[in-house]
Amino acid sequence: MPKIVLMMSTSLDGYIEGPDRDISWHRVDEELHRHFNAYVRGLGGLLSGRTTHELMAGYWPTADADPDASPTEAEFAGIWRDMPKTVYSRTLQHADWNTTIVREVVPEEVRALKERASGDLGLGGADLAAAFLRHDLVDEVRVYVHPVLLGSGKPLFPHTASGDAAHTALRLTESHTFGNGVVLLAYERRR
Repeated sequence: MPKIVLMMSTSLDGYIEGPDRDISWHRVDEELHRHFNAYVRGLGGLLSGRTTHELMAGYWPTADADPDASPTEAEFAGIWRDMPKTVYSRTLQHADWNTTIVREVVPEEVRALKERASGDLGLGGADLAAAFLRHDLVDEVRVYVHPVLLGSGKPLFPHTASGDAAHTALRLTESHTFGNGVVLLAYERRR
């Protein structure tokens, strides 16, 4: 059965974005971008929250028409455009590029979507990831740790309302260090 795979880039201190939604610290070079292309191409779909979807939709649909885009970026534009996407949003009214809008995370509906998928589903966005984790819907976590300390921003794994982090046992399944210092850490849930 396909899995739901949380995929996010973080700073070494665990932030997915710095203050004011800054992601300029991401170190995506040619090697890492080729890796992303190969991995995402094999997915059965992408799941994201509104913010992540709008960030992606603001660039990728036409990136291959940009004469300054590298061949790898142009390739990803086609992959992203053609990939089935589900965006979870209570406010988004319209989305193009093979995108379905869903208003709420309903565990039974997510499980049905997963069963129908042609491959694993890539999950992006910290708020959406937190909702999926609360409902025990995440099967794997792929964290790309960038060699930078931000000191503040939006954490990948926010604390619960009580201040205690949820205990979730994981098993390391893959690690890889890219030439630019980014480290992939892939884990599967121990169930």
